[in-house]
Amino acid sequence: MTFGRSGAASVVLNVGGARYSLSRELLKDFPLRRVSRLHGCRSERDVLEVCDDYDRERNEYFFDRHSEAFGFILLYVRGHGKLRFAPRMCELSFYNEMIYWGLEGAHLEYCCQRRLDDRMSDTYTFYSADEPGRDEARPGGAEAAPTRRWLERMRRTFEEPTSSLAAQILASVSVVFVIVSMVVLCASTLPDWRAAAADNRSLDDRSRIIEAICIGWFTAECIVRFIVSKNKCEFVKRPLNIIDLLAITPYYISVLMTVFTGENSQLQRAGVTLRVLRMMRIFWVIKLARHFIGLQTLGLTLKRCYREMVMLLVFICVAMAIFSALSQLLEHGLDLEASNKDFASIPAACWWVIISMTTVGYGDMYPITMPGRILGGVCVVSGIVLLALPITFIYHSFVQCYHELKFRSARYSRSLSTEFLN
Repeated sequence: MTFGRSGAASVVLNVGGARYSLSRELLKDFPLRRVSRLHGCRSERDVLEVCDDYDRERNEYFFDRHSEAFGFILLYVRGHGKLRFAPRMCELSFYNEMIYWGLEGAHLEYCCQRRLDDRMSDTYTFYSADEPGRDEARPGGAEAAPTRRWLERMRRTFEEPTSSLAAQILASVSVVFVIVSMVVLCASTLPDWRAAAADNRSLDDRSRIIEAICIGWFTAECIVRFIVSKNKCEFVKRPLNIIDLLAITPYYISVLMTVFTGENSQLQRAGVTLRVLRMMRIFWVIKLARHFIGLQTLGLTLKRCYREMVMLLVFICVAMAIFSALSQLLEHGLDLEASNKDFASIPAACWWVIISMTTVGYGDMYPITMPGRILGGVCVVSGIVLLALPITFIYHSFVQCYHELKFRSARYSRSLSTEFLN
């Protein structure tokens, strides 16, 4: 080290008020890159690029960083244990300290890596929508500020129902269209409705007009949201936008098929396809997730708890394989003359196992032998235990997602209150 008090055998690191003394030889090959860079500093300017301040008389280097986090990191690089998060400290804050000193997420313990990944995923989801006024702070924002503000206002109007009074009105209209379309869809499956539509052609025409108006509104809404979106590729990948596309596209496909094949086509395959496409309008109900926190919370919880959901499915599949094989053996395999025909095969027994583990119990299949009934009791109890194990994790994630989305909705509601008062 060529810069510093000549003849000093050691240097002092002052991190957030905690002082550490290191020898020059140790400083040269120190595991933390930011600390080892001090050895090659040749001027005071080079030193101030590494640390926040420097006292040449005492050969002391000041770092305005978290002292407790640096203590944990220092213990790790000295070989005293493994790197874990400091208690009572945010995972992201500790990770920022690691990045500052020259460590990466791979240095953490596996359990802490999972905590960091989950926290970063939650933060990305929570702050995926840009804050108002962020564009004005970017370089070159002054020239295009009016246009950006208008686009941002339009985007929040269509994406955030609580961001403004116009957004609430737009969301209310969308909800009305969804309800009307669902009522028409459900009514069209009633036998009385079909009989009345066959006798009165105008009733069928009116229902088609209502359906066309609803589809036109949803299509226009989707197009406008696509135009005002910042990232078109990211817009297409969002789950709610994919659901919107799945809800709108079948209508246009069914219209084209009706035009080319005719409404009363003798092609049975085409007729079945038309009925399937029309029934896919049920996806419109999921559009309500854009306007209700409860459905958003459900979707976000499923996204975050996919590991627990996979674990739950694995539990069920393993138990189903075991109990279905045993039940088939006890009910059908041991006594072929007095066997239970419902348990003739393992796949058939799987149906009984799944409705027993979920405590549904339709009663269409049931064991008749004493060993089979004992196995059925064990199957029911095992299903209750296995289904209850991952529920705690899913519940806590649901509560966390609900509070985050509720806080985000309240943040936009405050902006709505300000707009209304102005």
